[in-house]
Amino acid sequence: MRKLILFLIILLVYLQYRLWLGDGGLLEFWNVHQEVETQREENARLRERNEALNAQVLDLKQGQDAIEERAREDMGMVKPGETFYQIVE
Repeated sequence: MRKLILFLIILLVYLQYRLWLGDGGLLEFWNVHQEVETQREENARLRERNEALNAQVLDLKQGQDAIEERAREDMGMVKPGETFYQIVE
C-alpha cells in the first residue's frame, strides 16, 4: 500500500510539474498570451499609421491644395507676391 501511495505522489508531482513548467504548460501559455496581446497593440498602432498615410496619399493624388500645403510646410515655399514671416521662439 505504501508503494502505491508513494507512486501516486510521485506521479502527482510529475504531472503538476508538466502542467505548470513543462512544454506547453501554463507558464508558456501565459507568456505566449502576453506576446499575442503586445502584437495586437502594435498591429493596431501600425494600422492607424497606415490609414493616416493612405489618407495623405489620396489627398496628394486628388488636388493641388494638398501639394501646395505640403510645399509650404515642408519646404518653406511661398507664392509670388506673398511675404514670408518666420517667428523664432
